[in-house]
Amino acid sequence: MRDYISRLRERGDLLVVDKEIDPFHELAAVTHAAQKRWGKPILFTNVKGTRFPVVTNVYGSRERLAEVIGIDAKDFCRQWSNLASLGKGTGEPFVEVEDDELTEVKLSELPLITYSDRDAAPYFTSAMFIAKDPETGVGNLSYHRSMFVSDDELRCRLAPRHHLTIYHEKAEKMGKPLEAAMLIGAPATSFLTAAAPLPYDVDELEVAARLKGGPIAMRKCKYIDLEVPADTEIVIEGRFLPNERRPEGPFGEFMGYYVPEGPNAVFEVLGVTVRKDAMFHSILCGSPEEVLTLELSVSANIYQRLSAALPGILDVTCQPFVTHAIVKIDPQFEGHARQVMLATIGAEPIWAKVITVVDEDVDIYSMDDVMWAVLTRCRPDKDMIIIPDTPSFYRDEHKDHWGRLLIDATKPFARRTEFERKKIRLADQVNLADWFENA
Repeated sequence: MRDYISRLRERGDLLVVDKEIDPFHELAAVTHAAQKRWGKPILFTNVKGTRFPVVTNVYGSRERLAEVIGIDAKDFCRQWSNLASLGKGTGEPFVEVEDDELTEVKLSELPLITYSDRDAAPYFTSAMFIAKDPETGVGNLSYHRSMFVSDDELRCRLAPRHHLTIYHEKAEKMGKPLEAAMLIGAPATSFLTAAAPLPYDVDELEVAARLKGGPIAMRKCKYIDLEVPADTEIVIEGRFLPNERRPEGPFGEFMGYYVPEGPNAVFEVLGVTVRKDAMFHSILCGSPEEVLTLELSVSANIYQRLSAALPGILDVTCQPFVTHAIVKIDPQFEGHARQVMLATIGAEPIWAKVITVVDEDVDIYSMDDVMWAVLTRCRPDKDMIIIPDTPSFYRDEHKDHWGRLLIDATKPFARRTEFERKKIRLADQVNLADWFENA
């Protein structure tokens, strides 16, 4: 991550704030305002109460995420669909090194950032957990929010069906704690693979090495039997206590609401090591840096499964939020869009609450263009389908997310030529500076 930050700084794509900023709400407020205005990464060099600078919004755009793995920003679905096979490459994905410049610090010496108004405590939002299946030894990378309690304790939200949750439950059945490390400021490719829709038996860190194009340097942890990427800025070593749940929350989550206090996993902190001149990576929950990776992983999952079952699947995205799947197709037959809509429910039973299917001439990354297609190509009484009483989002005890809305915004198949979009000749050749001053 450090090398990527340097690249961003050199080309003027990094906002730098040297004025002292308070991590108690102020840092989050400034981050929110700056993200909305400029969308650039931000480096806070003078954070009150800590010696560590804070960097945020590093991966907050499709273009920056694409740059990390060297692809076109609109080619994510196809590339992410190949991630699982990347984990099966030949050659050693890791090389062990020693780092003599590591320093130990207390957890409370790190930036303790409070984000939303009603958050119960400071939270670690960007930490990537690395752990191994206690039965198979397969490694996993994943994100889970962690509430600061003391230098020795964090409380973590482990959502149902996540791989780390399964590992923890397996360890509990054995009567053992689950060792894990929290990586803050990990290598850039691992940030992507931790959110990728990979099969249970694929090691995300191995995939990160394939994306990198070479082995990842690893070092041994000091207090637990794990290895971590040596380039990680900050590593928090610890273990999840078996059969122990303690109150965590409330917390302002990615959907824009507060998740109430509830019993969650207890992470016993055994030690914290930092690189020389380490920087702390922060993610503002609900910002593009958090939601974009989720949207990309859901989109890629839908694209992969639809492409395996149906022809004419061109691209998928989730806009303006992860619960709305937009599928671009090249219609092959009457009713093709309806097949795609129904298949999408099966491909993504959790997130795809609203599904819109459009033609190849629609820019699915522009909600204006998608809505234009809906408003000019869709008959509400004929081309919209409501499927009642169908669950989606897994954490939904009051059924607020039940039901599905399917929207066919493709051209009527038998009258496609009548819906040819008009074009303005020479529009793509105009340079406004030739015609207007100060353009």
